[in-house]
Amino acid sequence: MKMTFTLYMVRHGQTILNSYNRLQGWCDSPLTEKGVNDAKNAGKHLADIKFDKAYHSDTTRAMRTCHFILENNHHAADLTPSEIKNFREQSFGYFEGNDAAQTWLMVGALHGCRTYNDILRKYNLGKTRDLLHETDPFKDAENDEQYWARLNAGFDHLRRHTKDGQDVLLVSHSITIRSIVDHFAPEIGAGLLGPKNGAVTKLIVSDDDVKVEYYNHYLDSETY
Repeated sequence: MKMTFTLYMVRHGQTILNSYNRLQGWCDSPLTEKGVNDAKNAGKHLADIKFDKAYHSDTTRAMRTCHFILENNHHAADLTPSEIKNFREQSFGYFEGNDAAQTWLMVGALHGCRTYNDILRKYNLGKTRDLLHETDPFKDAENDEQYWARLNAGFDHLRRHTKDGQDVLLVSHSITIRSIVDHFAPEIGAGLLGPKNGAVTKLIVSDDDVKVEYYNHYLDSETY
């Protein structure tokens, strides 16, 4: 019988760089007031779930979001979250902190694309990483192979440290969550629609697969 566990992935609350539409991968910025509310709302939506483990990426925005979620949880008084670097956002390399629209124009121009969504519609999420890596003069932006090696190692870590039937919280990032969903459930369309700040995505993880129960839930009327 397969070992399975439930993984609740939450996008961190809005940050200052989010509000300015600037790329924010491995760099960090503080949560805005809205971002704090995003995190608290996620906590309210997940308040009745008894998490066996909690994780966040190694960014302050993910750590603080995780804190607010657990603060609003009815069963998490003794739960201490752990850091897991594998589920940080993709690295934008040289373009970290740059205006997002300007960056994707630079990246896509030679390929007949003017926006991030143009690249996604013509290619896919993986190609956006490869094109960004090619355009980066320092080649520090992750390409798709590097990115998935990191994420797959993260899933392997969770599988080794999680027991059958457990519920796990993981606070992560927009492109990371949508890339996972698009990879394992492309019919959902996450490749063209990123999750809202504070949105919850529910995954069922087994020894050799990931199934998406739902994606990008953030409304009070939605199931959690």
